[in-house]
Amino acid sequence: MASLNILIGGDSFKKIREEQRCYVDKTAFIEEFLAPGQPEVSLITRPRRFGKTLMLTMLQEFFDMRAKERNLFEGLAISQKTQLCDAWMHQYPTLFLTLKGVEGRNYGLALGQMSEVLRSLCIEHAYLLESDTVSPPDKKTFSVLYNGTDAEKNLANALFVLCRALEAHHGKPVILLIDEYDVPINCAEQNGYYEEMVGFMRNMLGAALKTNPSLKFAVLTGCLRIARESLFTGLNNFTCFGISEDFFADKFGFTSGEVDQLLAAINLPGRKKDIQEWYDGYCFGQKRKLYCPWDVLQYIYDLQRNAAAQPKAYWNNTSGNAIVKTLVREASDDSKNKIETLIGGGSINEVLCEELTYDLIYENESNIWSMLYLTGYLTKAETQPDGEETALVIPNKEVRRIFISTVRQWFNETVRKQDLSCFAQALWNGDANAVQAAISDLLYGTISYHDSAENYYHGFLAGLLRGVGLNAQSNDEHGLGRPDIVIEDGRNRQAIIIELKIAEEFTQLEKKASEGLSQILERRYAAGLQPMICTVINYGIAFWKKECAVKVFKSGRL
Repeated sequence: MASLNILIGGDSFKKIREEQRCYVDKTAFIEEFLAPGQPEVSLITRPRRFGKTLMLTMLQEFFDMRAKERNLFEGLAISQKTQLCDAWMHQYPTLFLTLKGVEGRNYGLALGQMSEVLRSLCIEHAYLLESDTVSPPDKKTFSVLYNGTDAEKNLANALFVLCRALEAHHGKPVILLIDEYDVPINCAEQNGYYEEMVGFMRNMLGAALKTNPSLKFAVLTGCLRIARESLFTGLNNFTCFGISEDFFADKFGFTSGEVDQLLAAINLPGRKKDIQEWYDGYCFGQKRKLYCPWDVLQYIYDLQRNAAAQPKAYWNNTSGNAIVKTLVREASDDSKNKIETLIGGGSINEVLCEELTYDLIYENESNIWSMLYLTGYLTKAETQPDGEETALVIPNKEVRRIFISTVRQWFNETVRKQDLSCFAQALWNGDANAVQAAISDLLYGTISYHDSAENYYHGFLAGLLRGVGLNAQSNDEHGLGRPDIVIEDGRNRQAIIIELKIAEEFTQLEKKASEGLSQILERRYAAGLQPMICTVINYGIAFWKKECAVKVFKSGRL
């Protein structure tokens, strides 16, 4: 098998190119970005793991006048644009910083982390301390930043001073690239210092972007477009390119053709269907069929080691999925129905707000649906309604798994918190009516997810039994077959055997429950119980959507 030299988790364009690692060419972004009408400040929002950092490090290597390695771009799309390269490549002082590590548990720790980010920039440009053209006051501020400071005023002015010093030294305005600009604000909201961090970021970005004559242009990336009145007050030179915009739609994420090229390179074109089902389905602007690049490269990396490797939820493992957990935990009955519709492959219609502030995300369910869309858990459906609403769907199998696992966790937590002792007692008493009522109530109170109907109901009932402290065994061999669930109580010399059935319509429930009970008896499942068991309570339980029917037969050991 041919192989691709993939750098897992790599987001340094220079490292990828110098080490001849696999790189899907997105350099055409540069020409599109530099087209006439380019804004002075651009905010590009995309979900996590869609190549934002790699794109900014690519821009850094292209524009920075300290970089001389033109060979980094050799053979790439932008290298064919010789006039553009002559005018822009390595022509401007460039500052790149990522704020993804500014996530302190309190404001003081966050400022300390911000100080380290800015100090690293100063160390990178230490030559400015010796420059004859940088003013003494700016050298003094630069020196304070270079040596590390948590002083809020110095940190807030740092980017402005750095830009002015760089322009003074190089004689050209500065290109400013800020990656994951919204991470500090997100973490601040989660840890209770939102107002302080928003105030600091407003001051720092305002100085660097609004009142900065040393700025050529700036590009910011993040997951969320924070409302202008919250963070970008008075910034008139600002344009946001979000996931609903057509601009740069195919420059973040892989297209179907790019995935085909990757699979052809490893001689496994037949795995395209798996990748489509698991990692495809995102819609940015009018561009459909976009793949999450993080997942595709992870899976191709695994395929190179094992051609039979199965897809995994790689994206799921990079986040706590707090937004999905909150939606499930606090969902109204209406939202529970919508979650079930989404998991079942359907669409829901919502009025979206694409300008949010982190402190308002959980204010109402409408904002949560908007956040799920902006962060990639939902995407636009192919067919859209007329009017203001947007039809949303889960993009692929991977994200569907995130919803399902979150619902499972929520259900298990809910069961643990409820007093279900009456349900357990009804089971041992053989009270079919009480068992049926308890199961029905729980079905109507939970969120269903039908991987397959039988698997879902089996998992639902097994989780319920665990929640009441019963040690349920599933599909173990007993007698002439494998009953769905067996519970043995050696101390009281009794056992429960349960056989589940799925009805195709409501009117079949009673019949299916009786079939389950007959199967237990015909296949002599009780014969495989421990020798001390004397009493067996046999249950046939049938399900149809959120309805169930229960039949019971109490017997001695058969």
